[in-house]
Amino acid sequence: MFNRDEILETIGMIEQENLDIRTITMGISLRDCAAENSAVSRQRIYDKIARYAAKLVQTGEDIEREFGIPIINKRISVTPISLVAESSDETDYARFAETLDRAAKAVGVNFIGGFSALVHKGYTKGDRLLVQALPEALAGTERVCASVNVATTKAGINMDAVRDMGLIVKEAARLTAEQGALACAKFVVFANVPEDNPFMAGAFHGVGEPECAINVGVSGPGVVANAVKRTKGGDFEAVSEAIKKTAFKITRMGQLVAQQASQRLHVPFGIVDLSLAPTSAVGDSVAHILEAMGLEKCGAPGTTAALALLNDAVKKGGVMASSYVGGLSGAFIPVSEDAGMMEAALCGALSLEKLEAMTCVCSVGLDMIAVPGDTGADTISAIIADEMAIGVVNQKTTAVRIIPVPGAVVGDVVEFGGLLGSAAVMKVNPFSPQTFIARRGRIPAPLQSLKN
Repeated sequence: MFNRDEILETIGMIEQENLDIRTITMGISLRDCAAENSAVSRQRIYDKIARYAAKLVQTGEDIEREFGIPIINKRISVTPISLVAESSDETDYARFAETLDRAAKAVGVNFIGGFSALVHKGYTKGDRLLVQALPEALAGTERVCASVNVATTKAGINMDAVRDMGLIVKEAARLTAEQGALACAKFVVFANVPEDNPFMAGAFHGVGEPECAINVGVSGPGVVANAVKRTKGGDFEAVSEAIKKTAFKITRMGQLVAQQASQRLHVPFGIVDLSLAPTSAVGDSVAHILEAMGLEKCGAPGTTAALALLNDAVKKGGVMASSYVGGLSGAFIPVSEDAGMMEAALCGALSLEKLEAMTCVCSVGLDMIAVPGDTGADTISAIIADEMAIGVVNQKTTAVRIIPVPGAVVGDVVEFGGLLGSAAVMKVNPFSPQTFIARRGRIPAPLQSLKN
């Protein structure tokens, strides 16, 4: 039961502090859509998505209207396409991306994720064909998102794949040069990827997931920032307690929406991802939470410690609110999607190296980072390798979504629009990692992977 004050508090969070449900994501297994004939396989994929997700958008809108809770995106995640397409006779996997895009448009969702491959220990035939198709697939579709997992704590880092990712990112940027390299914003490289993440661009429906599931991603940086501001003069325990209590309330709202969607769509409830996913809207920034703790600007000394406190408190509050917390669940720090991060980058408080340090203690990694267009593929691969190493050694998920903007130089601002916001082009270390990236093979798994 909720009392009057709690109801009024939640209304205030929604109306004044940008509290929202960032996404309802329906995960759909496509494992039974594999066929030797690619046309048959693609038709099965289209039909299954259209069947399962036919009422997804309408259901989300009904819940939004009845409960007064903003639901920003309705999305779909599917089984990694490399697994589904591999048994077919198709050699151009971009055609599978086109099918996903058509299906997404037919059911009206904002994005569909799962044009993905898992190559942390090596490539199969299907993995290689999918990776080769990535630039064309991302440039030629509107709603398809892609990911590649190149590392795990158990397997180490597939450096052959890391090298390939730099080349893929550069080619995707070239193909969408007139759109500010927009294709790169729909592609993420992972270490220790979760199978139930509802957030794009990294969402896919893992092989251990059920036939279909509803996963919900909540978001409330503005709510948390205001809670922290109310602790002015308090110690770190007071800050942590305020964040935990707020995360609890946010997660309960997410669970309510997830359960409602699950019941109405007759699909199992999967997880609530309680990540603080910011937007470019004023007052909806993770950077501003850190500044509310006492930092002059995000990126100042102490930023990593403040982010560690935030991430820990969010997780502790969330797991008390729901038994089904999953996905990434913590704090995202995408530069282009966070107005405060953007400000910090523009004034020089936030560098690429500082962001890398911060990713040691947050949910993901180097997210929505714009770099000069002349940044080489080897340098991009090396940035990815650094971030993968952080994830592998620390037994956590890390990711890279980097955008080398053709023609852009340090200090330029690139507009992506919508939730993607705008990004300041950041300086990259000019010294070359070319000889390092040219080495082949895998960086072995760390000692802490031997847990059995």
